Amino acid sequence: MKIIVNGAGHDTEATTLSALLDELGHGQAKIATAVNEAFVPAAMREKQTLNMGDRVEIVAPRQGG
Repeated sequence: MKIIVNGAGHDTEATTLSALLDELGHGQAKIATAVNEAFVPAAMREKQTLNMGDRVEIVAPRQGG
């Protein structure tokens, strides 16, 4: 299905946010996620289903000063 990940089109077979993160190589990484502008906590990613056209944002923490 076609979704948008961080502003770019993406074709995926993943049906959950957790599966998408695994597909993209993020697995157990410490990241923040949102689907359609709604924050999804790590504990809920397995239950968060994805649908055609969903907008997924994946943000990794940055260090610096």
